[in-house]
Amino acid sequence: MNERLLPLPDPLLPPELDGVCMLVADLVGSTRLARQLPLHQYVSVMSDMVQLLILHFEAYGAEVLQHQGDAVVCVWPKEDATSAVMAAQHSHSRTRRLRLAEVLGLTLELRVGLAVGDVIRVNVGGAPTCYGLPVNLARRLASAAAPGETLTCPALPVYAPGVALGEREVSNLSGFEELGVVRRVLDTPALPGLGAASAGMKTG
Repeated sequence: MNERLLPLPDPLLPPELDGVCMLVADLVGSTRLARQLPLHQYVSVMSDMVQLLILHFEAYGAEVLQHQGDAVVCVWPKEDATSAVMAAQHSHSRTRRLRLAEVLGLTLELRVGLAVGDVIRVNVGGAPTCYGLPVNLARRLASAAAPGETLTCPALPVYAPGVALGEREVSNLSGFEELGVVRRVLDTPALPGLGAASAGMKTG
């Protein structure tokens, strides 16, 4: 049989679920920055920042799924949630030290959200992506975070028991209004073997 005529997978059959830790890192004040800088400088800063974050998260074992303007989305297996938390926490200082931003007299800040749960992995237009509530929740948490802060879902301590977390009250998380209290990441040391490698990476 011609392979092009093979039957497609039944869309009604439940696909395999994948337990993951999702991360969304979003730049604070990107619209203000776009209005403040000449376009070519804004594009250069965004490109350098996104490249820096992709390399940074990959160094901690992430699969980077996409970047949308000023945001980066990536994923770890839920068993590696500790790596995700460490990567999130250290991404703030890496972003503040972006060389081009320093030259331009700018201080860049991230908001980061982390969420654990089941997703379905698919390829859309040849690019990998994930669908599921953790994706939406990570985005909402990133939006609710203060500049320089990492917020996580309440379930994360189960998968990252050694990470220092505190409670954080939130309100009006769209689609997750029942979550009145989430977790915030406190100062956390680097994972063994990653601190030196991460510190040696270029910052733009």
